[in-house]
Amino acid sequence: MSVSTLAADQTVCAPLPVLGRDVTVPLVTGGEVTYAALDYAASAPALQRVWDDVAAYAPYYGSVHRGAGYLSQLSTDLFENARRTVAEFLDCRDGDQVVFTRSTTDSLNLLAAALPADCQVFVFETEHHASLLPWRDARVTYLNAPRTPAEAVDTLERALAARDPYGPALVCVTGASNVTGELWPVRELAAAAHAHGARIVLDAAQLAPHHPVSVQDLDVDWVAFSGHKLYAPFGSGVLAGRSDWLTEADPYLAGGGASRKVTRRADGGVDVEWHDSAARHEAGSPNVIGAYSIASACKALTEECFDNLLARERHLIRTVREGLAEVPEVRVLSLFGDDAPRVGVISFVVEGWNSSHFAAALSAEYGIGVRDGLFCAHPLVRTLLGSDPETAGECGAPEAAPGEKSLNAIRVSFGAGTPDEHVERFVRAVRELVRDGARWRYRTEDGRCVPAV
Repeated sequence: MSVSTLAADQTVCAPLPVLGRDVTVPLVTGGEVTYAALDYAASAPALQRVWDDVAAYAPYYGSVHRGAGYLSQLSTDLFENARRTVAEFLDCRDGDQVVFTRSTTDSLNLLAAALPADCQVFVFETEHHASLLPWRDARVTYLNAPRTPAEAVDTLERALAARDPYGPALVCVTGASNVTGELWPVRELAAAAHAHGARIVLDAAQLAPHHPVSVQDLDVDWVAFSGHKLYAPFGSGVLAGRSDWLTEADPYLAGGGASRKVTRRADGGVDVEWHDSAARHEAGSPNVIGAYSIASACKALTEECFDNLLARERHLIRTVREGLAEVPEVRVLSLFGDDAPRVGVISFVVEGWNSSHFAAALSAEYGIGVRDGLFCAHPLVRTLLGSDPETAGECGAPEAAPGEKSLNAIRVSFGAGTPDEHVERFVRAVRELVRDGARWRYRTEDGRCVPAV
């Protein structure tokens, strides 16, 4: 693996090749610059290797599970091998199922639809909406945001101790916050859940692209993640874990592929025998390319060695955090404190700036793409900003003109494909905008701050 030297005694791996690394964008102040994609927490660029693997397969595209022809057999083998690759990537247990879905949101909604009757669900208010909202048909207990990992475990322990001890229960928790990037004590939370007879599902959307995820080591019952955050194209996701609740539940979607046998009854109706395998919840023609691209990304990250990728990410995190710390007007948002371990996701606010205005200036004047808003984690961001929980807000920027205070923040996020220059440019841009102000005029249009023409 190639390396770039930072100091005589410190080296980190070079960024992995990703799509779009050479794309240039225009600046409102004139000229063009290479685009700095610093919104990995929303969607990471696809690895070049993943894209090459998909392109190599594309001419051999064929129907899956239903065709006798060579291309159909090839595609079926590729699809099922992808399932095995994901199981290995997640270090699944024997008997665990890997179900391909559309996204983390789809995965958790699938699990929500498979919950046993009268199931109790426990979820922290700090979750992304993908793991906060799917449990509409269950009895849900929303837990307050903890301020330390130990408090998170204690809060869950107390909630589980007070629950009905005889019914089924599920805990849903993130592995890494999509707002603060902080790592959660998943292993300890899993132990607490199991000690009280509950199961646990891990939202690994922000964890899997940055850290190894072992179902067995963490002792979680299910894991959910998305391909588009794992350096694969849009439209694919995974739910992996214990098979019993999934097998006992009605199919998430009814249709071909989920059914093993369908017969007519004498009264004119139909009887259906559903599959017991992952196919039970994969009705319809599957997204073979999506599954293959996830498997390709899993292989690429494994072969690159997470230790090397982690070393590079720690270097980038340090660069950003040290740079922001030099700007007194910047406040970085955190639940667990500055020393908490984290992935490459950092959210902050800037005194005197509307966050949408600041993000727009980063894009228009520096060619830097970040995120602003509430990041589909409204309760958490409101807690971190110290706002009234009833205050209105949106996932995107609220209706606030440049210079006006708004209920939102700015998020910078990066990963295995981020060059040093991108984060260095970001730090320099923050410093210049705070010191000198924007060089262009901006206006609000459809809830977004945009350069004025």
